[in-house]
Formats: sequence, C-alpha cells, structure tokens
Amino acid sequence: MAQSVPVPTKTAAPTAADLLDFVRRTVADAGLISSLPLDPEGRTWVRLDGPGGSEAWLISWPPGTGTGWHDHAESVGAFATASGELKENSLAVRLPASGWKTLELAEGVDRERQLGPGQGRAFGRHHVHEVLNESETEHAVSVHAYYPPLPLIRRFSRSGAVLRLEQVERPEDWQ
Repeated sequence: MAQSVPVPTKTAAPTAADLLDFVRRTVADAGLISSLPLDPEGRTWVRLDGPGGSEAWLISWPPGTGTGWHDHAESVGAFATASGELKENSLAVRLPASGWKTLELAEGVDRERQLGPGQGRAFGRHHVHEVLNESETEHAVSVHAYYPPLPLIRRFSRSGAVLRLEQVERPEDWQ
C-alpha cells in the first residue's frame, strides 16, 4: 500500500485586500504610530515587517507635503491614514508598463479621495497616483504596504492632460 507523503504548501502571496487589512490594523496601533519622529521640514519613515514578505512603511507627512505623481510598477499595494488627513489623486486608467515617455490622458480619468484616520485604500499594479497632506498646520501619518517589495518607482510630471515619465527610482534610492 502506497503511503502519501505530505507536500509542503506554499504560502500564498498577499493580495491587495490582505495588504489593506494589514495597513488598517497597523494604523490602529497607537504606540507604533506615536513612535514615529515628526520632522517639520520633510517626511520621515520607518520600514515595517509586512505580511507574507511584503514591504511596509510608516510615513509622516508634514503640512503641505506630497509624493508627486508616481506608480509602484508591478507591485499591488494599500495605504491607510493613521492621523491627519491625506488626499489621493489618481488616474482611473491602466497605463502601458513601458515603452513611453509622454502620454495624453483622456478626459474623465481623474479621481480624488480624502482619507481621514482609519481610512485606507488598496490598488493594483501600475496604479498612478499622488498622495498629499494639504493641511497647513497638521502632520499626517500613514502606513503603506506593497507586494512584491517595490522593484522600482516611476515618477511622472503632469501638465493638464499630459503625463510625462521623468525618473525611475530603484530601491537603493530610498532605502
């Protein structure tokens, strides 16, 4: 009689929904959130252990700061606000992964979200957005997670309907 041999199970990669659950739980950790040093001059961040090998960050946003337009390449992701309020401007269109420097965007692709404490959102691959703290007086703090860990970030400039690829950053540029 043949014996069955247990087959090791591979842990599934975290989905965007898993990452959203993680960032929402993490922003509720008041001790962790309050441990992040706030700098009035610029953003500060601390790397966190994300679920299933994901990359996660706790980030502070001084008043009036933002990311500029960017994407996260092949990674899915999620972020949630722990304190303050963040605004996300995004594009409701899938952009080509490569092979372009300038695109003219169609009308109606712009989306805007305000995310207060405890609110978050998940996104898929090649999601183009910018995140802003528009407050003139209050810091914001958020948690972000990406899977697979960010292979690169593409940075864009935008003038009206024209989106232009300006720079490609690799992990060594921000870690």
